Formats: sequence, structure tokens, C-alpha cells
Amino acid sequence: MINEIGTQVLIGATAVWLLYEVIRALHSRSKGVKLRGPKSTSWLFGLSRETSFQAEDQGALAFENWAKQYGDVYNAPGAFGSTRFVIFDPKAIQYFYSKETFTFVQSTFSKRAIAAATGKNLLTADGESHKRQRRALAPAFTAATLRSLTPIFYDSAYKAKASFDSIIESSNSSEAIIDVQKWMNCISFDTIGVAGFGHEFGSLEGRQSDVKDMFEVFGSSPPKGLSVILPLLGPVLPLLQMIPNERERINKRLNRTLAAISSVLLQRSRKDKEMGDSDFGRTIMGTLAKSENPDAQFMCSESEVTAQMKLLFVAGYETTAISLTWALIELSRNPEKQERLREELARFTSKDPTYDELINSLPYLDSVMREVLRVHPPVPTVMREAGVDELMPLSTPITTETGELIDSLPVPKGTTVVIPLRAINRSKAVWGENAKDYVPERWMESEKGLTPGAKQIQGYHHLLTFSDGPRICLGRGFAVAEFKSVLSVLIRNFSFELVNGPKTEIEHVMTILPRPRMKGESGYAMPMRVRRLEG
Repeated sequence: MINEIGTQVLIGATAVWLLYEVIRALHSRSKGVKLRGPKSTSWLFGLSRETSFQAEDQGALAFENWAKQYGDVYNAPGAFGSTRFVIFDPKAIQYFYSKETFTFVQSTFSKRAIAAATGKNLLTADGESHKRQRRALAPAFTAATLRSLTPIFYDSAYKAKASFDSIIESSNSSEAIIDVQKWMNCISFDTIGVAGFGHEFGSLEGRQSDVKDMFEVFGSSPPKGLSVILPLLGPVLPLLQMIPNERERINKRLNRTLAAISSVLLQRSRKDKEMGDSDFGRTIMGTLAKSENPDAQFMCSESEVTAQMKLLFVAGYETTAISLTWALIELSRNPEKQERLREELARFTSKDPTYDELINSLPYLDSVMREVLRVHPPVPTVMREAGVDELMPLSTPITTETGELIDSLPVPKGTTVVIPLRAINRSKAVWGENAKDYVPERWMESEKGLTPGAKQIQGYHHLLTFSDGPRICLGRGFAVAEFKSVLSVLIRNFSFELVNGPKTEIEHVMTILPRPRMKGESGYAMPMRVRRLEG
């Protein structure tokens, strides 16, 4: 009887809370200026299903089409009719990124989701806390540090080459079908292990690891049921995250696994520091360990250090592996571009490009990478919440739902602001008629092929893939150097083809971030025909 009463009380309390949250969402919708925009297709979900991470290409296309119809700033309703301002306007985007961490912040839902998997780290911190943590990490990503880490990037690439050679050798042919995404994962994982934390995971040599196994779980367990609904309703009803679901359990397992290895590596780094190890400080781990020192200029607590380690594991593993896989896909779809890249690298027969050559002296390699970042950003959409009432400047005046012409956008506290990165990166209005095509040549000759619209975009070479402002990706230099090192080795030694030809269908699967896979494959397999180049 008591249990029944308790259940009824819980259900009643939940219903009251849900009603309160819905009323709050509707109230926030009634505040401020009313923008034009597409009509909601569902009172419950709004347009969140059409624009979720799972929607991928369809979501980006929807954002772009709405911009054509309603202008560069519009409202795309979220769950329960909540307001979501979608921004294509370049001046507003620049302002948004300049105010990130202080004005436009992660929502409660996003912070909890990130913390569940990796703890409270640089991604969840705002304001002065974010600034302090970022400054503590910055010395790990200087050009001098990256120059010293480049041999590690090459070492991982050559281990993958040796494995490819072995697989091809055993096929009694000059070629073999190889799941390249699996090997890009191994390259990224081993590289972040050694370059980041001075630890040999050995996944390229077939060694198993609890951390790697947990990353693989995400690929074999795509979201379903409540795990699919949560990202759609959670931004309005964050307490829904308290309901047990499979994705939450996987996130917590990942967090525990990362915490265990981070603790071991941190203890080892402290011992290296005490013993005066000459390699201490050359890795990200060394920089983090130094930040624990009470005399450090930007001191971090032990919990902050381990949380940064967990974040770096995930970021270092996922993003570069995804980008390298997409590079091989696009170069396989465009064999003439693959050959042009090979010709640029042909002079490196007895030695590899130095760090400075990778960064400054290989324009087509650089263009290949930039175009991958443009067409296939690992994070397709950025969503933030206004922490205070804000007035956002606009490049071009817009007409509101009531017919008023405004040249700045009032953004009430609590309003969700959406920057649809993938849609902006592939928008014909921004990048021209070939916006959705993979064209590295647009970046050549001092970006001669860029349209005026593209040049208005701020960020890394007019791309927002690495974010911008106070939250611009701290590890972008690491990612760029690793990407170029690995691709330069693979393209010099092998040719790559999609198994069903250039028209092979590629779909997306949601892991930690969206990944490519060949249609019909399980997990996130991306098999390719890999041929060894002679001479």
C-alpha cells in the first residue's frame, strides 16, 4: 500500500514538474521579438527531429532551405514550441562566438550530457573558469610542442602502413579490401595515447584496451528508444536525463573507464616529475600535471585535470579519425584529386615532410584537409543558450513576423541559439553553386576560389569547424599536424578506391559523433580497396 502511494506521489510530482517546464518553455517563447520561420510539425518535438544530429544531410539541407525562405536569421521551433533562433548572418555569428562562455553558454542538458561521459571539463566550463582551464592547457599546443610531436604522428602512420602491407601480402595480390575507418581509429587512439599521455596502447599492433573497447561500444550501440528522444526534448526538459536509459549507462561506463586510465596515467606522470624525467612536460599530460602545482599561474584541481584528460581522449580519438576517414572517401570518389595530391608529395621519397613543410609548403595537402573540414565537419550543429538578455548585431536588416524591420536581434535570456555549421559550410548562398561538391582547388592560390560570402565567415580559414572566439578548438594545431602527417604517408604508399566505385553509397551512424559508413555495413565499417604502390 505504501509503495502504491509512493508511486502515485512520484507520478503526480513528475506531472506537475512537466507542466511547469512546458509553461516555462511557452513563456520564453512569448518574450522578445517574434521571428519568421518554418511552422512546427509537432507540438511535442517542434522541428527538432528534422534538424537533429541523426538527420545529418537532411537536417543541413532543411536549415539551408529555411534560410532561403525566411532569411539569414529565423525561428525553427523546438520541443513544446520553444524558441530556437537559427543564425546564418555572418556578423551575428561573429558576435555569437565572441560572447561564448560568458553570454552564450552550454544548456543544462548539454552540460549534464558531457559531464556524464567525460566529467566537468573545458567543454562544460563558462566564464572565468573556462578562461583559467584553457590557459592551463595552452602550453601543450604551441608550435614548438607540435613540432616535437610530429615524429609520433608519423610513427602511428607507419605502423598502419606495415599492417596494410601485411594484409595485402596475405591476399597474394597487390591489393586487399581493408576497413579503413577501423585503422584510422587505431591511428588516432595510439597517437593521443603517446603524444597526449606518454602511454603506448598498441591498438595498431592488435593489443586490446578497455578504453578502446568502450569507444567501440558506441559504434555498435546506436541510440534507440529514450536515447533518441532525449536530445530532442532534453533541452527544454533537462530533468528527463534522470530517467535511466541505455545511452546514459554507456556514457557512465565510458566515464568510469576513462577515469580509471586517467588516474593511472596521472599518478605515473607525478612520479616522472618527481624523478626529473627529461620527457616530462613534452606531452599534454606533463602540462596538465604542472597545472596541479599550487605555484602554477593557472592552477587546476585534480578533478579538473582528470576531466581534461577524459575530454582529450574523446576529442583526440573521434574527430581526427572521422576526418581522415572522410578524406579517404573523398579522394576515392575523386581519383584525379588523389593523384594530384600524390604528385605533390612525390618528392618525399627518402624522408617525410617536416612539421614546417606540412604546415607551410604543401598547398594541395592543405587544401584537401580544409575541404574535408568544410564538407564534413565532425560536429554538424552548435547550440547554446543565452545566459542573459542580449542584443545581437546583424549584417543585413531582417523583417520580423509582425513586419517590423530590425538591424539587431534582441535575444532574451534562456533562448536557444543555433549555428548550423554543416548547413553554413555547404550553403550555396555562402560557397557558390558547387558548395556541396568536394573541391580542394577552391583553397589554392591564396583562397582565390572562395566566394565573397565565404570570406565573410570568421574562424579557421573562413571555417567554423574548429569553432571561433574564446572556445576555438585548443587542439586544432594538433589535429591538423596529425591529419597531414598520416595522410601524407598513406597517399604516398597506397591508392584507395571505394569497393563499389565512386558512386558507393555512404550513410551516417551516430557514435559519440556522427560517422560515415558504407551503406549496408554494420557498426561503422568503411571497407575500401587498398592497392600498394610500387616504387
